[in-house]
Amino acid sequence: MRIRKMFLLIAVLFFMAVSIPVYHLSKTKFLEKEPVTAIVDGYTDDASQLNRTLVDTIIPAASDKPALQIQLGNLLKYAKEKGLKISIAGARHSMGGHTISPNGIVVNMLPYNEMALDTNTNILTIGSGALWEDALHYLDRYQRSVFIMQAFSSFSVGGSLSVNGHGWQKELPPIAASVISFTMMLENGRILTCSRTENAELFKVALGGYGLFGIILDVQLKVVANTALQFHSVRINPANYVEKFKDSISANPRVELVYGRLRISKKHFLEDATLNWFEKVDKEIPSLSEGKNTEAQRLVFRGTVNSEYGKRLRWDLESGMNNLAKHLVLSRNEVLNTSVSIVDNKDSTSTDLLQEYFIPERNFSEFINGIKPVLLATKLDLLNITIRGVEKDADSFMNYAREPVFGFVFLFNQKKNRQQEEEMKALTSQLVEVALNCEGTFYLPYRLHLSKEQMRRSYPQADAFFRLKLKYDSTALFSNKFYEYYK
Repeated sequence: MRIRKMFLLIAVLFFMAVSIPVYHLSKTKFLEKEPVTAIVDGYTDDASQLNRTLVDTIIPAASDKPALQIQLGNLLKYAKEKGLKISIAGARHSMGGHTISPNGIVVNMLPYNEMALDTNTNILTIGSGALWEDALHYLDRYQRSVFIMQAFSSFSVGGSLSVNGHGWQKELPPIAASVISFTMMLENGRILTCSRTENAELFKVALGGYGLFGIILDVQLKVVANTALQFHSVRINPANYVEKFKDSISANPRVELVYGRLRISKKHFLEDATLNWFEKVDKEIPSLSEGKNTEAQRLVFRGTVNSEYGKRLRWDLESGMNNLAKHLVLSRNEVLNTSVSIVDNKDSTSTDLLQEYFIPERNFSEFINGIKPVLLATKLDLLNITIRGVEKDADSFMNYAREPVFGFVFLFNQKKNRQQEEEMKALTSQLVEVALNCEGTFYLPYRLHLSKEQMRRSYPQADAFFRLKLKYDSTALFSNKFYEYYK
């Protein structure tokens, strides 16, 4: 009788362990309201879904170089004659109107995605409109891989250069470090080659220049060998993160990709972390898959929205999957080829907003201790905090990594209403103050919630940056909401 009761209890517990998560994820799927994707003709928006703006026209770039150069040259003349501003867009993953100038012309660079690889020098020449996933599939045929790129492969090359994004490649600077040179069309129609030795000042300000200096056309990027990678993960106290990072990552030459995650459920809030990395192994390199079914992962992520249970479930599932994934071997290109659709929000009443803070390692724990009461006090829904190491950036003028730092990437879910927009603005101001007190900086591709004073405290070179903008574009032909607000 006791054995029967025991088996019955085990069966009930197993049923509960399986059925409750299944019910929660099924409910998440059922309650999703498909987004209204259509934008009224004459308007454009960005990833924030909060910047719908009337523009004069949206021009798709020509797909081949000769036609593109003629097209853009004529477009610059037309804009000057009509008194119109020009903004440059790619995959539009910035969130502060960086690709939008009200009543202006938007140049959609996505069609311009030509690429060619020099296998002797390991330099990829690529059109600025190409997506990183296009580059990964192209390079895979040559057993090569992207050197530095952002976390998602659905971003455009030109966009990544314009925000000088950083990746999760081990202890490397932002993307600017991988750029050999690029060509840029200035406001007068001239095309210049920019590198560390040729037009060096323009090279420096355009990387992380938010499209304000001209139109980036072709980019020469350093590439590396594609490799076979094996996943590793450890669960640690955040207070020990820096020490563990040095022991497991810095001291291990085989590590290629690395990221951390903070626990964000109210229970054990910011008291638990994972350190995750991909280590090079001497095994056959698996082929790059053509497509991935990520719906289950997406639902697990979306199930965390306004749900303490969902947040705990995601943490438990990811921790469990981390243990199972230790036996998997993937190619570098496979790991890097992850689309932002893996966290896609299909609720038309809300949007997901990013913030990122770069903190010197000496103030790592101080920053976590500082943000904890701020985040616990807000009503806004925190979905994720990822940690990435970034080395000093010696290439861009508006550099956010002026020494080795850890980037804390926040993702919030916000309702599309005035109340939550004001709450997010207030929250951002508080978090920025914590970062500044920790000698940190705030990343600029996101909502324009920093005050002009906070922006200049974070970027004391900002006024010099805007003066250089007018040196190369005296009439501010290239413009966007970011420039209009902070100039």
